[in-house]
Amino acid sequence: MEKIKMTTPLVEMDGDEMTRIIWKMIKDELLLPFVELKTEYYDLGLPERERTKDKVTYDSAYANQKYGVAVKCATITPNKQRVEEYNLSEMWKSPNGTIRAILDGTVFRAPILIDSIKPAVRNWKKPITIARHAYGDVYKATEYRVPTEGKAELVFTDKNGNESLRKTIYDFECPGVLQGQYNKDSSIRSFAHSCFNYAIQTKQDLWFATKDTISKQYDQTFKLIFQEIFEADYKTKFEELGIEYFYTLIDDAVARVIRSEGGYIWACKNYDGDVMSDMVSTAFGSLAMMTSVLVSPNGQYEYEAAHGTVTRHYYRYLKGEQTSTNPMATIYAWSGALRKRGEIDGLDKLVDFANKLEQACIDTLNDGIMTKDLVGLVVEGTSVTSVNTLEFIKAIRERLEAKLA
Repeated sequence: MEKIKMTTPLVEMDGDEMTRIIWKMIKDELLLPFVELKTEYYDLGLPERERTKDKVTYDSAYANQKYGVAVKCATITPNKQRVEEYNLSEMWKSPNGTIRAILDGTVFRAPILIDSIKPAVRNWKKPITIARHAYGDVYKATEYRVPTEGKAELVFTDKNGNESLRKTIYDFECPGVLQGQYNKDSSIRSFAHSCFNYAIQTKQDLWFATKDTISKQYDQTFKLIFQEIFEADYKTKFEELGIEYFYTLIDDAVARVIRSEGGYIWACKNYDGDVMSDMVSTAFGSLAMMTSVLVSPNGQYEYEAAHGTVTRHYYRYLKGEQTSTNPMATIYAWSGALRKRGEIDGLDKLVDFANKLEQACIDTLNDGIMTKDLVGLVVEGTSVTSVNTLEFIKAIRERLEAKLA
């Protein structure tokens, strides 16, 4: 079979530990035999980030801006233990956070569904996509452990040095804790545009929820900006497609989500999205079956798995032991990036390949061939064969070759 040719490079961001091992397996078995891969390669593994003083992360994000589509392997965000383990000069920031900030993007996460694994919520029939505004809020907050009695104030000084606000937060009569968080209209607007555009692309309803009844400035700003942008730029298109934009309070949204059958995008502020994406992925089956794509308001895409580097399996791999690590989300990162590259470049063969690769994955799982993490989740009476990672990937290849033939 003649290999499928690409015209524009993908930005390829390699990663760490077990997912780095799986990355190579996927390329060797499922991609390189069929596609003349054209990538601009960046090694985001922790040793290379240390060597370049994290410059490689920034370079990869700028390349993503240039070429429009990237695929990323899972990476380590070092803590104190990792600093010692890898002999780092400093505790480098999360590559995902750096890339998100440069692209000003929104993270969309959706589960991969198969027939033999039923969601824990019995009425869920379609995927629920979580759109997380991965900027600001508690993740960029300034905190202070109040040691004694005293007054805490919120003070704002404008660029000319004029104090326009001084407001008492609390008069502490004992020790306590303070936290100051922020967001920006520009980032909220980018978040809204990304969500509305993604809903149009995928032809799904968009839900958005905050707690504006309690947070009458912070959360209400999100609500008002979303409504303003929807009315001005997207309402007509939504009506043409027969899809809906729906706003409600976050607690009402949670109740509605549990009662729903799925099939929509649920836009969440940063903390809500962090928590709810894990809840949704677990209820649908496994974090290893959760796709993730970062979408910028300018139409740039970065595809990755929603999970981490699978450290425990990596240590076993280093001892020469076989591991049954689930590669599904990483395969879907590649297929998603190849499909988007094909759509943008008008390469129907590349789009078709991406679709057939995903269907080969689903067929393999529906045939009962799966990694160990999924075996305990299948419905009773399903015949399954537990395999290691490479065996699973080779089983996918067999089905992919049959489809391509």
